[in-house]
Amino acid sequence: MSIPRTSRDESPLFAGPLAWTEDLTVRFGRRTVLDRVNVAVQPGEVVTLIGPNGAGKTTLVRAVLGLVAPDGGRVLRRPNLRIGYMPQRLSVDQTLPLTVRRFLALWRPVTADRVEAALEEAGVTRLADSAVQTISGGEMQRVLLARALLGEPDLLVLDEPDQAVDVHGQAELFNRIAQVRQRRGCGVLLVSHDLHTVMARTDRVVCLNGHVCCSGRPEDVSRHPEYHALFGGHARDLAVYVHHHDHAHAEDGKVVSEHDGGCCHG
Repeated sequence: MSIPRTSRDESPLFAGPLAWTEDLTVRFGRRTVLDRVNVAVQPGEVVTLIGPNGAGKTTLVRAVLGLVAPDGGRVLRRPNLRIGYMPQRLSVDQTLPLTVRRFLALWRPVTADRVEAALEEAGVTRLADSAVQTISGGEMQRVLLARALLGEPDLLVLDEPDQAVDVHGQAELFNRIAQVRQRRGCGVLLVSHDLHTVMARTDRVVCLNGHVCCSGRPEDVSRHPEYHALFGGHARDLAVYVHHHDHAHAEDGKVVSEHDGGCCHG
């Protein structure tokens, strides 16, 4: 997908994608990990990458971030694009005395107000003075979301944000991500293995297995032959629907507040 470059005031570049790839190819040695992949993320859009282990999802994310150089094709980003990145995991030395508040201030100069605002947006204000080593896996994912928000991103890149999170925590985490997208108008590029959660929590699904097998709206992808071939018989039984509920869950599954939210199941 080529986007012509004209003047800033009339260029589609500034009305089009935040980041996109054109025939992106990445090789590790003799192995082709990504083969002519074309993906784009628009402002305010949630694009989810799904696929089996080794499909190239994290490699694609790292290429979008500029951490992996293409062997063919290219990655393009809107000028001055601000990206907030949430990695799969982040190890913290168990002997290091570090509160969540201090943890968030390690990577860039930030004011106390900005840290508080990011914690509130991620729903973990109560953890501000907790030691990072003592919080749960689900809580750590929320803290990493707060860390990604500190840079005021135009594009959020989330690599398996729902790992180490139980089903109630997943629903609440994805509610938070949806609220961030709506409030900020940022794009979201998301990697996930949880088809039940993903299918009802995204605008567009890209089914990846070294190449783009299929892509489109969740309900369309769920019926695509390539999707069924990739995920096997259980994919045929995957129903795609969304229902809304009037409460939120803490990481332990307890109801903590009422709101107009939504959760998804397949």
